[in-house]
Amino acid sequence: MNYLTIKDKKKRKQVSIFEKHRLILRIIARTQTFSKRIQWRARIKLSLLKKNGSSTRIKNRCVLTGRPKAVYRLLKVSRIKFRKLASSGLVPGVKKASW
Repeated sequence: MNYLTIKDKKKRKQVSIFEKHRLILRIIARTQTFSKRIQWRARIKLSLLKKNGSSTRIKNRCVLTGRPKAVYRLLKVSRIKFRKLASSGLVPGVKKASW
């Protein structure tokens, strides 16, 4: 397994752990009904959380090769592997176009 895919799995795990906590802090920091002091504390706590816990750090990668670019979301496979799988008949409902 590629090192980058292992690293990406760790990031996904951290995102799932910190997701609720980060969301709550973000709501508190943006809500105007709370006092400025509470909003300020929420922003500070939000900045102290781990950076890899943020959902923007996740990169879609191919499940088979770990390639970061041109990944189909539905199958989580890169375009190169998708073409090989489709031409060998392993992807149902897909056939090579010719006209």
